[in-house]
Amino acid sequence: MNIPQNEHKIGAIVGGSLREGLIIRLNVPPQQIQEGAFVVTESGQFLFYGLVTDLRLAATNERFADEQIRERFTPALAGMLQEQALYTNLAMLPVLMLERGPEETDPDYERFWKEVDAGLREKPRPKPVKTIPSHLAQVRLATQGDIEEIFGKEGDKRFVIGHTREQGYPVRIDLEKFVQRSAGIFGATGTGKSFLTRILLAGLIHHDAAATLVFDMHNEYAYDDIASDTNKRVVGLQTKFGSKVFVVGLGKNATIRGQRPDLDLLISQRDIEPEDILLLSRTLNLRDTTPTTLHALYSSFGDRWLTEFRKMRVGATEEITDENGKTRRVPAADSVAAWAQSVGVNTLAAEGLHNKLRRIFDKAYLVEEAATEGLQQIIAALESGRHVILSFGGYDTELDYLLVTNLLTRKIREHWVKRTDAYRTGNEQSPPRPLVVVIEEAHKLLNREMAAQTTFSTIARELRKYYVTLLIIDQRPSQIYDEVMSQLGTRISGWLGDEEDIRAVLSGLSGRDQLRGMLSRLQEKEEVLLLGWSVPMPLPVRSRRYNEDFWKELLGKDASKGFDDTMAALGF
Repeated sequence: MNIPQNEHKIGAIVGGSLREGLIIRLNVPPQQIQEGAFVVTESGQFLFYGLVTDLRLAATNERFADEQIRERFTPALAGMLQEQALYTNLAMLPVLMLERGPEETDPDYERFWKEVDAGLREKPRPKPVKTIPSHLAQVRLATQGDIEEIFGKEGDKRFVIGHTREQGYPVRIDLEKFVQRSAGIFGATGTGKSFLTRILLAGLIHHDAAATLVFDMHNEYAYDDIASDTNKRVVGLQTKFGSKVFVVGLGKNATIRGQRPDLDLLISQRDIEPEDILLLSRTLNLRDTTPTTLHALYSSFGDRWLTEFRKMRVGATEEITDENGKTRRVPAADSVAAWAQSVGVNTLAAEGLHNKLRRIFDKAYLVEEAATEGLQQIIAALESGRHVILSFGGYDTELDYLLVTNLLTRKIREHWVKRTDAYRTGNEQSPPRPLVVVIEEAHKLLNREMAAQTTFSTIARELRKYYVTLLIIDQRPSQIYDEVMSQLGTRISGWLGDEEDIRAVLSGLSGRDQLRGMLSRLQEKEEVLLLGWSVPMPLPVRSRRYNEDFWKELLGKDASKGFDDTMAALGF
C-alpha cells in the first residue's frame, strides 16, 4: 500500500495506554497543533489514526519551568536549556488502525497483494483500534491521502461537509450510510444549524441519496431569504433545484416569502384520529378522561368523529312536555350532553373536551372534506423522487406544528411499511425509495413526555428497516428523550454551552470524556464536530459556507441556473 509521506513529523510516542490514550513528546512548537487535530503514527505493519485531545506543558525539572531562565542566562544558553529541559506533551486518542501490508522491498510484498486480489486475504481497511504502536513511533499530522483513506474520495455519493482545520483538506460523509440511520444536527442558537442543514439537504438532493420531507417551521428552506445577521441573500433550495423541490404551503392561498407554493395543503377532518389528539395533551391541557371520551366518539361516528363532534353544541337545551303536562328543560338533540348521555360518557368531561378542541375546530386548513388529497400528493411526490418542503406560513404555533407533522408522518409511516412488506413478499419488484424526514425544534416532539406517543420516536427506533429515517435539528439535545438520542447514527454538532447538552450529544459514544472538551471549545460559528455512523471516526472540521462558491463546487458551471433551466438546456 502506498502511504503518502509527510515531512512535518510532530513528535514521538513516549507512553500511554489503549484505554487512556497515548502520550506524544512534541518536537514542534505547541502553537502549531490544535486540539482535535487528526494525527497518524506508523508502527510495524500498521497505521494508527487518532485525535489530539489535550496538550500539556512539562519539564525535566520543575524549577526550570518556574525560573526566568532567559533573564539569568545568555540567549544562546537559555535557548539550549529551554530546548532540553522544557517540552510539551500531547495526548492522542487512538481511534482506527489500518494494516499496511509488507513494504515494497519485503519479499512477501507481492504475495500479500496477490492474496488480497484473489480474495484469499481481506483487503486492508480501517478498523477500530485494538492495539497500540510501539515506544518512540513517529507521529505526524494527517495528509490529504490519510483523510481520503478514512473519509473517502470524491464520488460514490460521498459529500464534502467541511475541511480540516489545520490544512484545509476536504472531509466527506458517506450519504448512503447517512440515510440508513436517523441523524441529528445540534448547536446553540446562532451557530448556523439552518445553514448546515441547507448544505446537507443540497448534498442529498444533488446526489439523489434519498427523498427528503422537510417540516419547515420557520419558512427558511424553500425560497430565497435575507440573513438576519448579515442582511445578505440566502438562496432557497427550489431556486437551485427547481421542480425537484416540491413546495407545500399549509392552508388555502398560502404564500411563502411572497411566493405561491406548488400545493396548498388542506387536511380533511376524517384524516384526524383520536391518537393525533392525544399527542396534544400537554398543549391543549387535556384531562385524564380524554381517552375515554375520544374512544366513545370514534365508536359512535368512525372517521367522521371530529366533524360530528364539531357540529355539537355545548350547553344547548330544549323544553319538553311530559305526559302530565309539565315542561322541563333537557339537553338538545344536537348537544354534547345529549350524545354523552346516550353513550354513557361523563357529560362535563365531554363538554370540557369540546371546549378545548375549539382551537383545532377553528383551524382554516382543517376542512370537512378537502377538494384534493393533499396528503396523498405529498406521498406521491416523495415516491417519484421529488423533495418536499412543507412550509407552515402563518400557522407557526406549537399546536399547528405538532398536529400537522405527526399526522403526515403517521400517513407516511403506514405507506412505507406497506410498500416494504409488499417488496419483501415479492409483490413489488423494488423497495421503497429511502426517505429522510427533517424536523426542527425536535425537543417539542421528542421530549420524554411526548416521545412515546409520536410517530417520530417510532421512526427513530424501528423504521430504518422500512427505509425511513429522521434528521432532527435542535439547540437543546438534552431535552430529547434518551432512547431517541441513542438511536441516532450520525451526529453533527456545533458549539454547545450547556454541559447537559454536551453530555446528550456524546451519549453512547466511545471516548466521550476526551471529546467533551473538544465540543465545548468549538468556534461558535463554522466549526462542527462530526460523530457516528456515516463518518469512520470523530473529527472537528470547518463546515462549508453556504454561498455562491458552495453552489459552484456542487453544481459546476450550471450553479447560476435552476434545475428546470439545466434540464431544458439538455433537451428534456
